[in-house]
Amino acid sequence: MSIASNRALPAFVKAGVSLLAVTLALGAAAPAFAGGDDTPAKRKRPAAQSQTALKQQIAAEAERLIELQKQRYDDDSAAKQAQIDALMAEVKNLAAQVKALQDKSEAAPVVVAAAAPAPAPTPKQLAATVAPTGATNFKNATPSLSSAGGDFTLTFRSLFQMDAASYMQDDGLPASVTARDLNSGTNFRRARIGMVGKAYKDFEYAIWMDFGGTGGEDVGRFHEAWLQYNGWKHAKLRIGEFGPSAGMADATGAGNTPFLERAAVAEMARGIAAGDTRMGVAAFNSSDRYLWSLAITGNTLSTLNTQASSFVPASFDEQLGVVARFAGTPLKGKDWLVHAGVNYSSIINPNDAGAASATPFAVQLRERPELRVDGTRLVDTGAINAENLTATGIELAVQKGAGFVQAEAFNFDITRKNPAAGVTDPSFAGWYIEGGWTLTGEARRYNATTGAFDGIVPKNNFDPKAGHWGAFELVARYANLDLDYNIGSAVVGDRVRGGQQDISTLGLGWTLNPSVRFVFQGQQVKVVRMNASGGLLDQDYSTFAVRSQFGF
Repeated sequence: MSIASNRALPAFVKAGVSLLAVTLALGAAAPAFAGGDDTPAKRKRPAAQSQTALKQQIAAEAERLIELQKQRYDDDSAAKQAQIDALMAEVKNLAAQVKALQDKSEAAPVVVAAAAPAPAPTPKQLAATVAPTGATNFKNATPSLSSAGGDFTLTFRSLFQMDAASYMQDDGLPASVTARDLNSGTNFRRARIGMVGKAYKDFEYAIWMDFGGTGGEDVGRFHEAWLQYNGWKHAKLRIGEFGPSAGMADATGAGNTPFLERAAVAEMARGIAAGDTRMGVAAFNSSDRYLWSLAITGNTLSTLNTQASSFVPASFDEQLGVVARFAGTPLKGKDWLVHAGVNYSSIINPNDAGAASATPFAVQLRERPELRVDGTRLVDTGAINAENLTATGIELAVQKGAGFVQAEAFNFDITRKNPAAGVTDPSFAGWYIEGGWTLTGEARRYNATTGAFDGIVPKNNFDPKAGHWGAFELVARYANLDLDYNIGSAVVGDRVRGGQQDISTLGLGWTLNPSVRFVFQGQQVKVVRMNASGGLLDQDYSTFAVRSQFGF
């Protein structure tokens, strides 16, 4: 390739030509810098030869450089051209897609384009816009639900108590004794299911059904159904079917009693105007030391028991009663306390059974012997026509560490209605004292809201593999109930031969965990009583009973 033929090449060729010109100029000047003979004759021949050889060498080198630069230019140009061709092909493809979309949009109906999706919310924005959820809890096997904030709650509850008992009575009792063969056997003393909770922050409610019973199970009835308002600071209001607070034993929950049953006198007192299935309205409140309550009550809920042939007869006017209680802990220390209280129950207006009845305004005091596998009552005043009936009670309890002692005494006064000459107003009395000691060291918690002792919560739940057996409590009680009044009076109508009942009880409670409990109990029962004709109804017998309890 000649130099002249590359004049039309790009800048790198022109640079090569310039380099060649500089090199030729340097070659021509080379002899002027060479040393040795400097005569004209000697300079002429070598200079001509050396210039020719140098020109040839430089021309060859320049040709090589120019060829190398051209090859690089050709390679770069090919790569760029390939990129340009690819871009052109992509532009043509996009143009074809745009045309296809335009054709489709012209044929299809006009549709408003959807708005661009909003950016994803931040965690703070999400917390502010997403409604918080409630909570589910299964503490101590008790299922409960609550709304966010706790304004609404719902807790499902249950209590099942199966009793088995053996009555060991004397053989050959007199024929006048009507309860000579009490029924040994089993029954569900309580079989309750229900739900309790809160609504709209300031309202509480409870609905319980009970399928258990005394001496036999029931077909099922409402045991409790009430609504309560808590919005006032100094008082709470409750209305519906419930048992108002009528004493310390009464305030002890059915699942927390140290024995199978409350003392007979306490059970009889609560049944006057309070007790299970009572209809009424109550105001009450409590602090960490004291409580008070006042209730106006009516009848109990009319039910059909499986052993009855008809519903409880309707009266012309139902009973009207009042129940009041004041109690607290006037003395209290780190691991001890003293409880004291008073309670009052009254039937202001007895049930009106109608003029055709022999006792149109009857009141009656009676009670079972603190065990209800057999439902027979061994002491009973019979029906007394009355203006009113009142029961006044005093309460006293002491707790120190794992031990407690509790006692109550009651007096019952009846004002007769239109009594005959020489017939006076009767009064009756009863009391009990009971105590317990927890062998495993736990203590019954005193509940300031109810003014009574709660059940035992084991330090360690039953787990034989870990060497844990729950909690054990030894308990003892002596209870007296005297329903005799002027039994030797010359005026027959003045006599009340209800009888006197004394019961000594020893028991062992075994609490495996907050839901499961067993109670083993032995009794010695003594009843002294005469019938209307003077015949003896006395009994002296013993019992052994076991309760199996489950509840949440």
